[in-house]
This record gives sequence, structure tokens and C-alpha cells, in this order.
Amino acid sequence: MERRVSMADVAAVAHVSGQTVSRVVNASPRVDPDTRARVEAAMAQLGYRPHRAARALRTGRTQTIGLLVSTLATVGNSRMLQAVADAAASRGYALTVVTLGAVAEVSAAFERLSEQGVDGVVVLNEATAAAGETPAPAGLRLVVVDAPPDRDARGRAGIVQSDHAAGARTATAHLLGLGHRTVHHLAGPAGSFAAAERERGWREALAAARVEPPPIARGDWTAASGYAVGAGLAADPEVTAVFAANDQTALGAIRAFEEAGRRVPDDISIVGFDDIADAADYRPPLTTVRQDFDRLGELAVAALVAGIEDGEAGFEIVPTALVVRESTARPPA
Repeated sequence: MERRVSMADVAAVAHVSGQTVSRVVNASPRVDPDTRARVEAAMAQLGYRPHRAARALRTGRTQTIGLLVSTLATVGNSRMLQAVADAAASRGYALTVVTLGAVAEVSAAFERLSEQGVDGVVVLNEATAAAGETPAPAGLRLVVVDAPPDRDARGRAGIVQSDHAAGARTATAHLLGLGHRTVHHLAGPAGSFAAAERERGWREALAAARVEPPPIARGDWTAASGYAVGAGLAADPEVTAVFAANDQTALGAIRAFEEAGRRVPDDISIVGFDDIADAADYRPPLTTVRQDFDRLGELAVAALVAGIEDGEAGFEIVPTALVVRESTARPPA
């Protein structure tokens, strides 16, 4: 019977230690690109294939990570699911998903993921608030996406977040720069870290321009809420510029403005947030703040793997960028 190629065989051909081969096999970020390429070339030359079951017995790890999310109904969460799944697959990890709607509470979600043998968990967006108040089972590493930097979970693995506040400041400054006297904010749901950060950026931009912030109109990330709240904004002739907390909310608001006879951007300018795939196909094409969902997913998985492999914790902020399209213009004369 032909002997199975071992890590030691790969190490000998690549002229590295067995630990380095193990790190490459387990997609650890603590391997420089040249060494990783040399090890991977040796693996290909020898026909080495990791034995998942044996590795799990030896290391106590299953090469499976979990994803905890409040809901997959929002575009942002669905985009993040895809990004995390792609990043996990590229590192040789399987993915198990649990939504809070399927369990009674966060502790039950953690228990379910632990029973399925995951090595660590990525916690998304709205779920981070509940997760931060619930102790994870011993040994379960966490990375939370969009949470305050002082969140307890930071000590257990890491935090990755978009620079929501900077994106909101840029969006608001763009509208003020066009000559609008003020900018109204169609905010996201209370209790959401991302929504709070976008509101903070909006307030900071108005304060920098010495503009008193108008009352907030609050939605729940959906186009339906944007439509409902947008109707009230459309009824006020003083409203000429709106920063919406996400693109779906902006879409609903645009419909409300048009139905009220307020044309975008002739009568009202609007900026969204996220730059979802359809934003460029809105009528008119939507000016928005782009989040790099792929980068967020990549960094979240990388931070989780670092925590699993080496016990490291980290904090990463991903920049956002304003994308100017046709939904913004100077205010009406």
C-alpha cells in the first residue's frame, strides 16, 4: 500500500519546519507570501492532501466557523454572508450559519454552534449588541463585525468595522457643498451600531458647517420604511437634501418624493449608504457611500483564523468612499 504523503515530507521539500507547513494548511495569516508559495508548490509536487478528520483529532479543530446574524433579509447582511462564505472557503474552512430568528436568544445560538463543533464565530451587525452581553462558551473565539472598539468580544478575538461615521460625514458634506442649507437624516434603527455611527457622522458634518441638525426621521433599513418616512419629508417644502442610512431606505424615499411631486434631484437631493448592486440602476442613479463588503468578510475571517490559530485579537476599520451619481444636485433656486 502506498504511503500517504505527510507534512514532514512537504516540510523537507520546501525546506521549512513542520509548524510552517501546518500554518499554511490551516490558512494562518502568520506566513509570508514567498514561504506560503514554496510550501504550496511542494504540496502540489508531492500530491499532499490534508486529512481533515485526522487533523481535527490532532488539533481539536474542525476547520469550520460559524456565522451569527440577526436576519438575512437585509441586503447588507446578505452581502456579508456571501463575503464571509467566500473568505472562509478560500482558507479551507466550512461555514455554519445561525440566525437569531431561529433561536430564542444569543446563548442558545452559541450553544448550537458549539454543539456543531465550530472553531470560532463571526457575529454580524445587529447581532453584535446581544452577543456583547452574552458570554461565549469557553474556548470559542469570536470576531464581531460592526461593534464599539471597547466591546468585550474584542478580548476574545477581534473587531472589524466599516468607517461608517467618515462615510456619513462625506455624504453630508457633499450635500452641503452643493449649496443645501441643511441635510435631513433618514436614520437606521435604534440600537444598531452602524446606524448610530452614520448618525454621528451626519451630526459632525453639520456641526463643522455650523448648521443646527434638523429632527431625525427613523426607518428600519427597508424600502417600505423609507417610503413611509419619506412621505413626511416630502411634505415639507424646506427639505431639499436627505442623507439616508442605507440604499434601500433611499429607494423608498425616492418613491415617496416622486409621488408627492418632488423630483430627484431637481427638488430634493438624496444620498444613500452601502452602494448595493442595484444602486446605479435606481431612477435616478443613486449617489451613495460604498462599503467594501468583500474586504470586511476577508478581514473578519482572517481575524478569526488568527484568533483560532494563535490566540490573537485585532481591531480593523475598513474605509468607505462616496460614489457620486445623479441623485444629487444644487438646490432649487
